[in-house]
Formats: sequence, structure tokens, C-alpha cells
Amino acid sequence: MAVVNRPPVTPRGEEAVYFERLKHRELVYHYCDACNRVLFPLRQVCTGCASENLTLKVSSGQGSIYSFTTQYREAHPFFADSTPSTLLLVDLKEGFRVLANLVEAVECDIAVGSAVEAIFDDSEEDLTILRFRPATKGATA
Repeated sequence: MAVVNRPPVTPRGEEAVYFERLKHRELVYHYCDACNRVLFPLRQVCTGCASENLTLKVSSGQGSIYSFTTQYREAHPFFADSTPSTLLLVDLKEGFRVLANLVEAVECDIAVGSAVEAIFDDSEEDLTILRFRPATKGATA
């Protein structure tokens, strides 16, 4: 059987900042100092007031599940060994929503509103991926 490579990931602009910070175990977002809006994904200009006065902040990684779905068919042959997989929409404490895979849980253990926490997956040599797991005891969203 032929080896299937991961689809290429070529971050540019703000994506490059995001992925570089993931390597350092930081989930980052922008905060607009002009209108107090939380922005994710990273931007150059506030989507609310068009200000360029943005501050890069680090999220706690704590949140709750807004929605989820389980995929039973891989989107690309590279992901065949990790299917089925559960994708989450997570509302972070800081006020933004992010899409990422769930790990360390079985489907029956998750529900909308469940507390989750960010983890950083270094399974690829040149790429760190954001994932979520059920929050440890005592953590709240």
C-alpha cells in the first residue's frame, strides 16, 4: 500500500502567528483595544470598528462544547487511521469560538455544554495542532 502524505499546511499572515504560538503551547486571539471586541481567528483589523489597535492575548484554553459532530468517513486518505473522529465547536472563556477535534473521550461521554480544555498535539514534526479533551475535575467553562 502506498504511503499517503498529510495534505500540505502552509500558514501565511496571521495564520503563521497562530500556528507558531501553538508550538509554544499558546492558543492566541486578538482583543480590540478600541471597542473591546474579542477576535478569532486572528485579524489585522477589528471586524467591529475597523481599528488596527489589536492586542494579541493568550487564552486559558478552558471552554464548553457549543456543538459537535462525529465523522465516520475520512476527508482525506491520510486521516483514515483516525476515523471516526469527533469535531467540536468550543466556546472559550475569553469569548470566542474555535473548531477542533476531541481526544481522550468516547462519544457517549460528551454533550453540548460539557467542559473541555485545550491540548497541543505535536504528532507531526513540523506542526502543532489544537485539540480538546474533557476538562479535568474542578475545571469549569
